[in-house]
Amino acid sequence: MAIISNTVGYLDGDVLLEAFFAFDDSLSGRRPAVLINHTWAGRDDFVAEKAKKLAALGYVGFAVDMYGKGVLGSDAEENAKLMQPFMQDRQLIKKRMMAALYAVKLMPWVDDSRIAAIGFCFGGLCSLDLARAGADLKGVVSFHGLLGALDDNSHPIKAKILALHGHDDPMVPVEQVIAFEKEMTKAGADWQLHAFGNTQHAFTNPLANNPDFGTVYQPEADKRSWILMENFLAEIFTQL
Repeated sequence: MAIISNTVGYLDGDVLLEAFFAFDDSLSGRRPAVLINHTWAGRDDFVAEKAKKLAALGYVGFAVDMYGKGVLGSDAEENAKLMQPFMQDRQLIKKRMMAALYAVKLMPWVDDSRIAAIGFCFGGLCSLDLARAGADLKGVVSFHGLLGALDDNSHPIKAKILALHGHDDPMVPVEQVIAFEKEMTKAGADWQLHAFGNTQHAFTNPLANNPDFGTVYQPEADKRSWILMENFLAEIFTQL
C-alpha cells in the first residue's frame, strides 16, 4: 500500500477552492471516489485524515472545501460566521457541492460512475443537500449531520442515504429527525437512520469535545459509525 496525498485547486464561479485528496498508488485502474465534507470549521486535518483512511479502503478520498482556499475558522464565533451564508441560502450549498462533484470526476484515478459523499456536522447537511439536488451519486452518509429539509425540493433523490445520528444531539432535535424521515420517505429515497443512544453532537471528533456546547466525543459511536459507513460503501459500490 502506498497512500499518496496532495491538494488540488478548483473553482466555484470566481471562488478558488482547494481540496485535499488521497489514493492508494499501488492499485491500478479507476476506482470509486468519496467526497468528504467538513464541519463548520472548514477543510482541516480532521477531514484530511478521513481522506487517507478512505484511500486505504481502496477509494479516492476527496476532502471538499466549502469556504475557499486557506479559509478556516479559529473558534465557534468564526465558524458560525463562515457557515451562516450557506445556512441562509441552501442554494449556495448545492452550487458549491456541484463544483466539488465536477472537480472529483476530472481526477484520473476516479471512476466517475461510482461516487459517494460523506460529511460531518455541517458537512452532513452538505452531503444530504447534494443528494437532494438530484446529483448522480451512489450514496450519501451523514455523521451527526444537520438534517433540516429544504423548503422546496422537487428533485428526485437518486443516492442511497445513511444518516448516523446521536440520539441526544441538542442541535438535531427529535422533531427534525422525524421530519427528515418523512422527507426521505416522501421522496421515495432508499434511506436508513441509525441513532446511537447516550450520544450527543460531534461524536466522531475528539477535538470538538465541549459538553457545555453539546459536542461530546463518543468513542463507541465513532467506531460503530465508521463500520456502518464501510459496509454501506461496499454495498453501493458493488451493486450494478
